Amino acid sequence: MAVKLMQGNEAIGWGAIAAGCRFYAGYPITPSTEVAEILSRELPKVGGKFIQMEDEIASMAAIIGASIGGLKSMTATSGPGISLMQENLGYAAMTEIPCVVVDVQRLGPSTGQPTAASQGDLMQARWGTHGDHPIIVLSPVSVRQAFDLTIQAFNLSEKFRTPVILLTDEIIGHMRERVELPDFKSVEVAERVVTEPPEKYIPFRNEPGDVPPLASFGLGYRYHITALFHDQMGFPTQRLDEIDPWLERFNHKLDRHLDEILMLEQDLQRGARTAIVTFGASARSARHALKTARARGDKVSMLTLLTVWPFPETAVEQLADQVERLIVPEMNLGQMAYEVERIAGRRKVVRVNRANGEMVTPQMILDAIEG
Repeated sequence: MAVKLMQGNEAIGWGAIAAGCRFYAGYPITPSTEVAEILSRELPKVGGKFIQMEDEIASMAAIIGASIGGLKSMTATSGPGISLMQENLGYAAMTEIPCVVVDVQRLGPSTGQPTAASQGDLMQARWGTHGDHPIIVLSPVSVRQAFDLTIQAFNLSEKFRTPVILLTDEIIGHMRERVELPDFKSVEVAERVVTEPPEKYIPFRNEPGDVPPLASFGLGYRYHITALFHDQMGFPTQRLDEIDPWLERFNHKLDRHLDEILMLEQDLQRGARTAIVTFGASARSARHALKTARARGDKVSMLTLLTVWPFPETAVEQLADQVERLIVPEMNLGQMAYEVERIAGRRKVVRVNRANGEMVTPQMILDAIEG
């Protein structure tokens, strides 16, 4: 594909196609609508299906059904929409059905300002669904990363049988950058592989391995799916000797594979007493502030989280041991800072917050470095 001036939301659409997405169901909502627009045009060209649903609840249900039918599936929304999707997100997590949900964050709460940027859905992405459940959340910093992390979202979703949220924001979604995409045929994609014949297939087996293979409906495999606690064949159960092994596997299947899931960018400087921990669009301001601070002689390190959930505790803890202060800039009132404080302690963390729809500026971060 030729070099293009490409929007972040456009890159997400192309990333989905490159990853093998062949079903999209969604409801238009600012600032994510361009994702639906491009897929409505491009999916039919590759044999895929696009459907505009009546609301976000139905959109989430539709991609769950399509995934079970064998299609890599995605939807895209923003804050109010992902709030409506939470019950079905929990269903997908409980039943271990892979799917990808794009959340292009906007200013809230409630309707807020639909065209203004925010990073206010960080906690909702992890804890919006009731009950304990694993989930993966990725957050791009650039347009090219929006493409790359969309592919990773599909791959991780298929590999670990879990919904994956691509948590971007209005700035990344609507920003345009020069992008050169790879040949889609060269992109590494994860596919479902089931080696057992239908008569021996166990859809929720707890041994061997952490994640049993998922067989698609319609290929001779028959099994039960329920959001209730279930046995290895998917049927409801209240037996603790069936529930407890499943709970152990289900809630720790990601923990055992963090080396495959956690993606970070580290720019460490020997002797630094200050470090910045950041993600998403705020990382762009942080990068500018870092260059300015170093140019005037300050020693500053920086950790950018591309995977925000599971939270990279070890990396943050190691960084905290090396410096005296951790500056956490974000377009909310401190949602990531809570996690950093949990690991490093409140006294080490300096919050740089903005929740009015405008970006955290490099100068705000520089002021914190000087403070």
